[in-house]
Amino acid sequence: MSNRKLGIAILVVMLSLTGAALAQQQKSIQLPSDNPVSQLKPGTGVNVASLNCAICHSVDYIIRQPPMNAAQWNAEVQKMITAYGAPINAADAKTIADYIFAAYGAQPAAPARPAN
Repeated sequence: MSNRKLGIAILVVMLSLTGAALAQQQKSIQLPSDNPVSQLKPGTGVNVASLNCAICHSVDYIIRQPPMNAAQWNAEVQKMITAYGAPINAADAKTIADYIFAAYGAQPAAPARPAN
């Protein structure tokens, strides 16, 4: 066997052994838990909202918004679709807007104080 063929054979064997060794050295990464404050409230549509919204941003963007009425939340969801290109179908958009309004909608007005 020529020196060149022998060198190639040794290289092939070494690469095979290196590949096998690397395959056995699997590493895993454990990510930290999500911030418990940044969890969506339970409710109808929470899974649809979580799956669709978290594609582009964290749920912090939802829960840190000021209280809004149903029309405003619907407009926000539509803005995500039209302005930012969120891949959300019409049925999911309605579910998301309904969920967010139910979970984070406009706060009831404070009772009026009597005049002194």
